[in-house]
Amino acid sequence: MSYNGAKEDGDYMAKHRRTWNQEQYQRYLKEGRGQGTKSAYKPWIMIHDFPSNGMVSRVYGNTTGRIHHLLSNMELSYFYLLDWSEKVLDIREQYPILEIETVIEIADKAGIRYPFDNESGFPYVLTSDFLITTSDGEMVRSIKPKKNLGDFRVREKLEIERRYWKQKKIDWKLVTEDGIDHQKARNIEWIFQAENLPETFPRPEVLGECLMFFEYMYLHTGQPILKIAQDTEQRFQIETGSGLRVFQYLVLCRRIPICMSGNINLSEYRAVMTEKEARQYG
Repeated sequence: MSYNGAKEDGDYMAKHRRTWNQEQYQRYLKEGRGQGTKSAYKPWIMIHDFPSNGMVSRVYGNTTGRIHHLLSNMELSYFYLLDWSEKVLDIREQYPILEIETVIEIADKAGIRYPFDNESGFPYVLTSDFLITTSDGEMVRSIKPKKNLGDFRVREKLEIERRYWKQKKIDWKLVTEDGIDHQKARNIEWIFQAENLPETFPRPEVLGECLMFFEYMYLHTGQPILKIAQDTEQRFQIETGSGLRVFQYLVLCRRIPICMSGNINLSEYRAVMTEKEARQYG
């Protein structure tokens, strides 16, 4: 959870906070922040709102078709896991709780001091890190390092958030680093490097043949990925490194299976798939 763009987990320090008032609040609303879905959604907090400390990211989302604003490395890792999941239909980061009177009332009943700007006295807008639409319905996830949970004020704001979404009957959970498969997230990030392959391939006229050749060799032989990549480059006379991009793209399109949670060993020989397994993947 954050409020008014100021993260509570150390991503943005207090000195980076700006004065918050009704004029800025109205401006955010006019800009369409916190509104829309999928490609039309605009997060309430954007990375240019505050000086960067090197932990923020702007990342294209395949699920939504837009750029996402992620305010920590943990948010980035969790985002990759969401973007890869076939059950996820929409991802809205930095989602604002705009029912301010309702959430202030929730805080009051819980005996928690709601955050107001010290200068203007205007209430901050609390945000949830991710509002996620899945094939099973909506859920909300807040991303927080374990070390920050020792801060009593951080826990108070998380409790406000939890109670709000419980009242809305939407599943809310807190995610720490222990709940993120970081190796899988790194693998997904690496695979996504090939998302623009059709536009950047050195010989676009043979891309389709390269994909079919690599796919066949992967599914029907036990050769290492690097060996197939090199054979692809030699067979179709494409530049060094392009064969590996073909592999990444095939994984991205889910035309060949790999274990995303473990290390992707490019040099090991693999067991040949059975005919049934090969047919399953083409």
